[in-house]
Amino acid sequence: MPAKQVVLATRNAHKVTELSRILAATGVEMSLVGLDAYPQMPEVAETGLTFADNALLKARAVAAFTGLPAVADDSGLCVDALHGMPGIFSARWSGAHGDDKANLDLLLAQLSDVSERGAQFVCVAALAVPPLTRPATEGASAQRREWTVTGVLSGSLTRERRGTGGFGYDPVFVPAGASVTTAELSPEGKDAISHRGRALRALAPVIATHAR
Repeated sequence: MPAKQVVLATRNAHKVTELSRILAATGVEMSLVGLDAYPQMPEVAETGLTFADNALLKARAVAAFTGLPAVADDSGLCVDALHGMPGIFSARWSGAHGDDKANLDLLLAQLSDVSERGAQFVCVAALAVPPLTRPATEGASAQRREWTVTGVLSGSLTRERRGTGGFGYDPVFVPAGASVTTAELSPEGKDAISHRGRALRALAPVIATHAR
């Protein structure tokens, strides 16, 4: 039986590598490609109010455009002292989307005089399988073919960057019970405990069952 074809709904090279590595480790047979394989795919505006909203927006749009099952995630850092922010705005906290250095600089400045350093990494992973709706018959409504799962990693924030691995806020995040940041972990070590790893491992059996 040929491997399932699944599109990862991102052009972020770091995420494509990480998502592919995590899903490959689950043992579910699938052929994975990122959105670089679909250069005509329009950008999807992340207009949702929650991680789940945005993950589903991306997965639905990519599944509809490609005609293939699509996996998307929306994730971010939720800081206790900032009442859960930057949250869904994590990638554009400083204003420019994907500017990791500026985002980290701003976060550290905002917390410079704050002793409460608790935070959580949160990830919602979504699967959308086309057709996204089934034709409604008399007396029956259309049904969406989509699923979401959530992964959370709790920890605390350092006052300075440590480590060169990972991306985003990894250099300042120490998982609960650990003494190193997620940027100081090996890729495999990070995958084993990360919010994204937890969400994708939970999603893998759903992909195996429904992404045909």
